[in-house]
Amino acid sequence: MIEMQLARIVIRETSDQQSVHLKEKDGERQFPIVIGLFEAVAIDRCVRDRKTKRPMTHDLMASLVPALGAKLVRVVISDLKENTFYAKLELTTASGATVEIDARPSDAIALAVHVDAPLFVEERVIEAVLASPPPEGV
Repeated sequence: MIEMQLARIVIRETSDQQSVHLKEKDGERQFPIVIGLFEAVAIDRCVRDRKTKRPMTHDLMASLVPALGAKLVRVVISDLKENTFYAKLELTTASGATVEIDARPSDAIALAVHVDAPLFVEERVIEAVLASPPPEGV
């Protein structure tokens, strides 16, 4: 697995397709993931440290995990099938057990940004995405 960082967020008010661009933490490879507007805004809001009066969905998730005695250890973009990315949340529980939860990459990235958890991508996913043309509009 390769550790990545959020390189940029692209929000287009005239399109349904927004994107986040991930870049290798210690390298040059990078690629976009197309996400929805609400997720893009949530990630952008967190990066800019803009608070809302009431918790939004990702704020709620970020509060819920530790309230249940767990910790988000890392997010992994684990697969790419038919131009769809798959992700998982890796958590540890109070008893020390590891739990993996299936998640959309946009939600996983938003949560990782909220709690400052590391983001990883499987090497084969990076190789696959770099071997194919970027999604239209990115």
